[in-house]
Amino acid sequence: MFSVTILGSGSAGNCALVETPQARLLVDGGLSARQIVLRLAKCGVNPVEIDGVLLTHEHGDHSGALEVWCKQFATPIYCNRLTAEVLQRESSPQSRKDWKLFVTGSAFSIKDITVETFPVPHDAVEPVGFVLHHGNEALGVLTDLGVATKLVQERVRAAQTLLIETNHDEKLLQNDTKRPWSVKQRIMSRHGHLSNAAAAEVVAELLAGGRLRRAVLGHLSRDCNSPELAVGTVRERLDAAGGNAVEVICAAQREISARMAVAGMCAA
Repeated sequence: MFSVTILGSGSAGNCALVETPQARLLVDGGLSARQIVLRLAKCGVNPVEIDGVLLTHEHGDHSGALEVWCKQFATPIYCNRLTAEVLQRESSPQSRKDWKLFVTGSAFSIKDITVETFPVPHDAVEPVGFVLHHGNEALGVLTDLGVATKLVQERVRAAQTLLIETNHDEKLLQNDTKRPWSVKQRIMSRHGHLSNAAAAEVVAELLAGGRLRRAVLGHLSRDCNSPELAVGTVRERLDAAGGNAVEVICAAQREISARMAVAGMCAA
């Protein structure tokens, strides 16, 4: 079975476990290495069984575990060259990373998973999204991006389960007193983060493809969003567009999700 389990998602770190009969991959490693090990154990997975870590970009909430992780486990790290260069400059000599570099826009295979990569707009050196294919099933990953371009939407159209960021509620962000206006502008820019409303439009647009079964909402801001707001916004837009059958789930920062079959049913 092709499944995904969100080990944690939010402002403090992001990591997901993808499993097939032959492969186990992590998408991003933004939790602490200790937390990833503990949460994998809850899934019945030993860290040495991980076949690779796919990195969307270099920011710490997506890569923070690697320094410690790579001292303990010989897991290949899959990313593009610019992302690897940034992380390598910040690495200690004791952290030996097994880089597996890809060209953004290319596709490659890890055992029985085909990984399709594509560029996304975000304030990182070369951020990417992924579509992971196993047979006729597909999982889309859109974590950090300011806008879903036509290219992005076309790439994830095949997805039956889509992991997409719903970072903030626009009104809460605008009224937030903790962030200076310059930070708010960055978050709301084309190279920032998707709002609940923007993500809802992306998900609704994918209904035309006829394959979407589940939207998993992630990367919620601690201060400028809530699971209720995120799910409510996406649910309302989907229902208005005739997508009543599409399941909407919000990933949590501190708890792992259920093991979700990519084709559309919870496996555990």
